[in-house]
Amino acid sequence: MNDARDVTDASVGRARALARLLDSAVTVPGTNIRVGADSLIGLIPGLGDVAGAVLSGYIVLVATRLGAPASVVARMLLNIGIDTLVGSVPVLGDLFDVAWKSNQMNVSLLERHVGAPVATRRTSRWLVTGVVVVAIGLFVLAGVGAIALIRALLR
Repeated sequence: MNDARDVTDASVGRARALARLLDSAVTVPGTNIRVGADSLIGLIPGLGDVAGAVLSGYIVLVATRLGAPASVVARMLLNIGIDTLVGSVPVLGDLFDVAWKSNQMNVSLLERHVGAPVATRRTSRWLVTGVVVVAIGLFVLAGVGAIALIRALLR
């Protein structure tokens, strides 16, 4: 049983080290602002944010290997998706990348899952459900708006 705990601790440790590298490896001189490789590679138009998302996927992979439930994995993917989508906006997205530490959030979720799996699952399930409900609402609202616009144009 101790071997399983050692494997879990080592896996979480590697995920934590990657998150630190990607999100907060270096302090900007004269400030308390920390940046990582994700912010820097995000400066490369087109490929940078995708490469950051691929690297972030390792933390999600560790979570799935350690038995994280679908709701926790979905929440992690949502964090990476927000980072990738907003981060792809020129200039503002790069500033967002400095503030939005999706990898550190995901490691925190992973550590909470390992420490208190039921509570983490419940919280993540509610968050994912809320995001899905909001997305459906926005989709319906966009559809209603499109229909109203088409009707207005046809008059």
